Amino acid sequence: MAYLELNNIYKTYGQGDSATEVLSNINLTIEEGEFVAIVGFTGSGKTTLVNLINGLIEPTKGEVLFKGAPVQGTSHERGVIFQNYSLLPWLTVGQNVFMAVKEAFPKKSKTELNDIVAEYVEMVSLTPAINKRPKELSGGMRQRVAVARALAMKPEMIIMDEPLGALDALTRGNLQDEILNIWGKDKRTALLITNDVDEGIYMADRIIPLRPGPNATLGPEFKIDLERPRDKTEMNDNANFKETRNAIIEYLMDIGDERKSKSTVEYVLPELSPKDFVNQFK
Repeated sequence: MAYLELNNIYKTYGQGDSATEVLSNINLTIEEGEFVAIVGFTGSGKTTLVNLINGLIEPTKGEVLFKGAPVQGTSHERGVIFQNYSLLPWLTVGQNVFMAVKEAFPKKSKTELNDIVAEYVEMVSLTPAINKRPKELSGGMRQRVAVARALAMKPEMIIMDEPLGALDALTRGNLQDEILNIWGKDKRTALLITNDVDEGIYMADRIIPLRPGPNATLGPEFKIDLERPRDKTEMNDNANFKETRNAIIEYLMDIGDERKSKSTVEYVLPELSPKDFVNQFK
């Protein structure tokens, strides 16, 4: 039995003539402990897919199964790291993480909860900032808090919706390594949504492109045949990396060309001429 299953998923927004089918015939299985990345263009329906898996919305057709049971609403078993930090600005780093931990483990004592908070704040190297509020943190530090908050709930599956897209290259690279180090300790099942092919190859076991919507559907999977732990500097000289990267980029470029060729929208510009401001005042 697969850990996560999406069976014949369709998602439509609106009704009647204004209805738009965002996702069409999505089928996906992820095994326990596997790290899968889905790559696609901006606006292709990636976030809608995440919201379906996390139970924030329901499919129009089809079913989402987690450990064999239908997904009904959200659960701390599926921890989500969103694009934005979603931190409460009036709470400190420790308090933001504590709220999530308390929700996930209501029967634990305050001491036990504080120990969990301290462990995960330390894991993302934010112990010196544990009493600071979000406005006192950089963007990279705020995203680390979001990572710590999601992982401190000890979810059975980690779902990441382009969590590093707004960060600078150095901070993004460091957080990629931190997420991989945390994931590597107990190999929790992970799903990464990204528009960065290199990021997907570096982090995942396999990559699946999402063909852009409307009627977005999944393309063929690409298995990442690279040993772990991976070294970014060595990957650039790895033949498997180059071959896989080129194949994925070529596929995405073909999709982009196909998308352009299907576009039939024509814009007719009106005939305009500048006003004669000099003569109108004579």
